Amino acid sequence: MRSIQHRIGGVPVGGSTAAAVHDPATGQQTGEVVLGRHAEVDAAVGSAARAFAAWSEVSLTRRARIMFALRDLLERHEDELARLITAEHGKVLDDARGEVVRGREVVEFACGIPQMLKGEYSDQVSSGVDAFSFRQPLGVCAGIVPFNFPVMVPLWMHPIAIACGNTFVLKPSERVPSASNLVAELYAEAGLPDGVFNVLHGDRDTADALITHPDVAAVSFVGSTPVARHVHEAASAAGKRVQALGGAKNHAVVLPDADLDLAADQITAAAYGSAGQRCMAISVAVAVGEAADPLIERLAGRARAITVGPGADPASEMGPLISAAARDRVTRHVEAAERDGAKLVVDGRGLAGPGFFVGPCLLDAVTTGMPAYQEEIFGPVLVVLRAETLDEAIALVNANPYGNGTAVFTSSGEAARRFQRAVHVGMIGVNVPIPVPMAFYSFGGWKASLFGDTHVHGPEGVRFYTRAKAVTSRWPEPAGQAETSGMAFPTAR
Repeated sequence: MRSIQHRIGGVPVGGSTAAAVHDPATGQQTGEVVLGRHAEVDAAVGSAARAFAAWSEVSLTRRARIMFALRDLLERHEDELARLITAEHGKVLDDARGEVVRGREVVEFACGIPQMLKGEYSDQVSSGVDAFSFRQPLGVCAGIVPFNFPVMVPLWMHPIAIACGNTFVLKPSERVPSASNLVAELYAEAGLPDGVFNVLHGDRDTADALITHPDVAAVSFVGSTPVARHVHEAASAAGKRVQALGGAKNHAVVLPDADLDLAADQITAAAYGSAGQRCMAISVAVAVGEAADPLIERLAGRARAITVGPGADPASEMGPLISAAARDRVTRHVEAAERDGAKLVVDGRGLAGPGFFVGPCLLDAVTTGMPAYQEEIFGPVLVVLRAETLDEAIALVNANPYGNGTAVFTSSGEAARRFQRAVHVGMIGVNVPIPVPMAFYSFGGWKASLFGDTHVHGPEGVRFYTRAKAVTSRWPEPAGQAETSGMAFPTAR
C-alpha cells in the first residue's frame, strides 16, 4: 500500500497514524496518508521557524528567480500534477490541467515581487528630515486548504507568502495529499532552501494544532463557512493574522434579453464542471420573466448530454464526487427538494457501476425556503428560481447569506452596470459564469463567504503576508552646530 508522508525540512517524515486515500472513480483504496499529531506539527513549524531567519534576508532578486524556476517546473510537470489530481479527486484531466494553469498564474504574479514590495519615500518632510516606509515578512505562515483544488488553492497562498520572505507550512486535505508533495519537490528543484516550504498532512486535529501554534504568525484557510468561522475565531483568539474563505451559493441571473444559448452553455459548464465541487460553481439560476421556460428547456438538454465517467477517460466530461458521503448527501438533497415541491427536470441519481458518481441534476420551481436552495450542496445540482424583474433578482441575491460569486447574463449594458453596483457579492461576472479574477487581482467574497479583512493572492495577498514599517530619518550636523529642538512635541518646520 502506497504511503504518503509529510515533507518537513526537505525530507519525508512518517507518523504514527494514517488515513485511507481512495480513487473516487472506483471507490477503491489506493494508498494511505500519515496524519500529523502534535509532534509532527511542532516539527513542521519548528523547521519553518528555523528557516525564516535566513530566508527573510534573502534578496528580492533571488526570491524572484526561484519563483521563475518554480513557474517553469510547474509547466513541465503539468500533466503529472493533473494525473495526481484526477487520481485522488476524480475531476477530468482537462479540468485538472486548467487548475494547474490557474495556480501557475499566481506564481507568475509572485515573480514580480520586487515591484510589489517597493515602498514609499518622502523627501524633506521637515527641515533635514525624510520619511519612508517598507514592508517586511511576518514569519511562519500556515495554509489549510480543501480537497476540491489540490494544486490551485494552495498556490493562491504559498508563492506569495514565500516570495514576500515568509516560510510556510501547508496542510492539504487528507483526501488529496499527493500533489502537494510533488509541489514541495519542485520547490526544492527550483532552489528553495529546506524548511521554507513544508507539507504537513492531517485532519481537523492537525489543523487545530497548527492554527493555534505559538510560532505561527498567520493563517490562510479555504473551506466551508462553519469551518472558516471556527478557523477565524480560533486563530484570531491566538493572536494570528487570519484570512478564512468560506462557502458559497452562487447565483446566475438570466434576463430575457440575454443570448439564452450562450447562457445555457455557460451555466451548464459552471454548474456541473468538476461535479459541482467548486466554491465558484453556479448552483442557482435565477430566470427573470419570460426567460424562464426557454432557459430551463436549454439547461435540461445540455445536462442530459453530459458524459459522466472516470476522470482519466478522455470521453468523460464530468467525473465522480470525492466520496461516498458526498454522493449520499447530494441524493438526499434531491430527494428532499422533490418532497418539498420542486420539479426534478433532470435526475442524475442511480448511475450504474463502481465509484462515487451522481449525474447532473436540474431542479425547477425551487423556493428560498427549501434546503436545496439554502445549503451549499457541493455537487452537480442546479436549482432554478424565477423572478419577475431584475430588481427582484438582485434582492434575492442580496438576501442570501453567502456572497462569493454571482453572474448576470444580458445584452443590456445598463442592466449589467446596475447589477454589478447593487449586488452584495465579492466577485461578479457579466456574461461570465465563473468570475475568478486573474492572479494580479485578488480573490474573495463577502458576507458568510469570507472571515477576515483581506482577500487571497494578488495585491491583497502581498499586504496580508507582510507588515509595514514607517521610518522618520534625520542625519544631524556635527555636534554643536545643530539647532536644539527643545521639549515640545515635534512638528514639521
